Amino acid sequence: MPRQFFNYTGFILLIGFASCNFNSIYDKNVDINDGKWFKDEAAHFEVLIDDSLTPQNFYINLRNDTEYRFSNLFIFLTTHFPNGNITRDTIECVLADNSGKWLGKGWGNIKENKILLNQNLRFPLTGKYEFFVQQAMRVDTLEGIHSVGLAFEKTE
Repeated sequence: MPRQFFNYTGFILLIGFASCNFNSIYDKNVDINDGKWFKDEAAHFEVLIDDSLTPQNFYINLRNDTEYRFSNLFIFLTTHFPNGNITRDTIECVLADNSGKWLGKGWGNIKENKILLNQNLRFPLTGKYEFFVQQAMRVDTLEGIHSVGLAFEKTE
């Protein structure tokens, strides 16, 4: 019995370590209440950057349901830099291919997408960055988006 316990424990630990991403610097998602994203609501992220030399990949994470009525999502990404500068970008995230097949991973009616925004990004400054993500579609209430997030990973 004790040997069987250690075999199961070892197996569980192995799976846990295999699923970890040791290159991850930041990965956070914000849930959208009831899958209804209002035009004036922005997801807010604070990221402390202490390394401006290591290149990183910058991702947007999205969870949508298959009832989402568009094949893409436009977002506004507002960045507040540690020195007070502010930038605002409009980004298109493609969620389905030309035939209407949903991209991303997931079973059932929820799909998860991890979309690369910037490869080998080097932050120009160290310090606290603030990111605000807002939906930029031409509807006041966007239905079918369940969460939005940001992820930064060291480039391999």
